[in-house]
Amino acid sequence: MPKAVSVAIFPNAPDSQMMMNKAHQQGREILIHLPMAPLSKQPLEKDTLTPSMSAEQVKHIVDQAISNIPYAIGINNHMGSAMTSSLTGMENVMQAMNAHNLFFLDSMTIGNTQSVKAAQGTRVKVIKRNVFLDDVQNEAEIRHQFERAIQLARRNGYAIAIGHPHPTTVKVLQQMLPNLPADIQLVRPSDLLNEPQRSTPAGKTPPPASARKRISLCRVKQPLPQIYADSMFKILGESLQSLPAVQFAQHQYAVMTTFTQN
Repeated sequence: MPKAVSVAIFPNAPDSQMMMNKAHQQGREILIHLPMAPLSKQPLEKDTLTPSMSAEQVKHIVDQAISNIPYAIGINNHMGSAMTSSLTGMENVMQAMNAHNLFFLDSMTIGNTQSVKAAQGTRVKVIKRNVFLDDVQNEAEIRHQFERAIQLARRNGYAIAIGHPHPTTVKVLQQMLPNLPADIQLVRPSDLLNEPQRSTPAGKTPPPASARKRISLCRVKQPLPQIYADSMFKILGESLQSLPAVQFAQHQYAVMTTFTQN
């Protein structure tokens, strides 16, 4: 799997340190997959952020997560429809992140997320997910969502797609990433933080690779026993050796597939 495929790791997972170190050794960007409260009633991960928490409580959890995953360059929410739709809650998150020079990748689990508004007045930059690759664990549907991300990149200049380390998802990415269209470029998450949207005038020759639309892939690490940690990184390591070279932007991104356009 290309190095531009990034990973988001639960900060309190039993083998989070091993996953982080392996991803770092492979040269991948790492995000913290931070649990946040959903609107629905369901079991919550340890230290799940909730809207009712004080700023001090949120800061303690965020600081501890960053301490657990020190190679992280960003934070991505796990679930979080209740938390991300709370302006006060997200202001607490952004204030806690502000001192750490991290960006926030919003999974967009709810339409009225307050992440962008909450980040105003801080140094935290916010990027948003456009496509979920594997809500349906079916090869045809994952391929459809991958193609949808490409079309969104062509229309909007970029697209970010999030997936999980299911075997089916990994298989589809291994098959489709080596065959990206010529106008699409795979990048890492941090590539999108300051990416201006430009278009090439009609009749002009195609831009060089450094100015082409880009795709960025991030793989969100959920604690799935069948492929947790060792199996996932074995897949990534083997695919790095077997896939043909893929052209990357000099910037970076995360597991999400993202496409950008200069």
